[in-house]
Amino acid sequence: MAWNEPGGPKNNDPWGNKNNNDKGPPDLDEVIKNLNDKIGKLFGGNKKSGGNGSGGKDSGSGTSFTPGQPPTILLVIIGIVAIGIWAMSGIYTVDQGKKAVVLQFGEAFKTVEAGIQWYAPGIQSYHLVDVSASRSLNIGGSQHEAHMLTKDENIVEIKVAVQYKVSDAEHFLFNVRDPGLVLRQVSESAVREIVGKNEMDFILTEGRSAIASKIGVLAQEILDRYKTGLLITRFTLQSAKAPAQVQDAFEDVNAAREDKERYINEAQAYSNDVIPKARGVAARQVAEAQAYNGRVIAESEGETARFLSVLTEYEKAPEVTRDRLYLDAMENVYSKTSKVMIDTKGSNNLLYLPLDKMMRGTINNMPSSSDTGAGAGETVNYKKGSQQSQYRSDQFNTDNSRARPSIRERR
Repeated sequence: MAWNEPGGPKNNDPWGNKNNNDKGPPDLDEVIKNLNDKIGKLFGGNKKSGGNGSGGKDSGSGTSFTPGQPPTILLVIIGIVAIGIWAMSGIYTVDQGKKAVVLQFGEAFKTVEAGIQWYAPGIQSYHLVDVSASRSLNIGGSQHEAHMLTKDENIVEIKVAVQYKVSDAEHFLFNVRDPGLVLRQVSESAVREIVGKNEMDFILTEGRSAIASKIGVLAQEILDRYKTGLLITRFTLQSAKAPAQVQDAFEDVNAAREDKERYINEAQAYSNDVIPKARGVAARQVAEAQAYNGRVIAESEGETARFLSVLTEYEKAPEVTRDRLYLDAMENVYSKTSKVMIDTKGSNNLLYLPLDKMMRGTINNMPSSSDTGAGAGETVNYKKGSQQSQYRSDQFNTDNSRARPSIRERR
């Protein structure tokens, strides 16, 4: 049943008007007043009690609400809730390996590291930049980029690969419009400058690593000068070759160069094998010559000393010494031959003396020193026919090694 249905209860007015006397709905100001009273009770405040708006007394101290006054506490609550929602919406997370550049009124304000961060929505904004990722760029894909002029006015085809990453997030975002395009143009310019300062043979052979290093250093200097916020981590010279139109000729040249290097290495190996051997032979010959020199000098000095000793004896007894030298010389000569031819005076006949048989027979028939009682160096008498000869027991020594040296040997 509706609260204002005819015949219904009279006290079910939702605005608390007990004495409405069926006068219709209450005034809007009365509804707002009742709502303020309830909010005041919720927060511990007091309100003025009264009837239908007249003659009421203040039942206690507190905030009083009058009809037409705005709901201040409600607005405060709404404001607090709105501020909380606004503050919560400014929380964001920066992942590892990334940085966030915070803008305030469109201008770079600060750069924050990884972690939970906050910015003021509506006033500030942020941009995330991945500073740990490695990026790559290839140059030389087209003929215009690949063909370059060298110092000796030859054309080479160069292809390079650049690996880089972001070193400064703020510079990367706001200092250049297109960092990738700037890096491509800077790298191509650096390649052309370095290639133009070197000759073609050096670029195609042993100078590739050195050229790549110089290009990377020059490109990084230009990027730092432009404040691009980019860092080149590796600059690789992927290929360096002659254009396709002259590739066959250059391959022949390279083959000839490789043959030259091979021949040089083989010659060097042969030289390393022969020279030590030659030095060893030379050292051996020098040592032998020095030994021969020492031996000859020693023998000469010995012969000189022996000659001086003989000279001394000769000065003491010349005749005896001459006979002794003559006998020694004849003994030395006859000991080396088995046949002697003697020309007798006044006759054309030659007397043949078979000394080998005579010596063997003489030695076999010669008594020992113990049989004759003669010692070494003593004289023993022998008879042969009617002739008697005297020999010394040490004159029949057939050992050539013990024979006295001749004058020729002494010299």
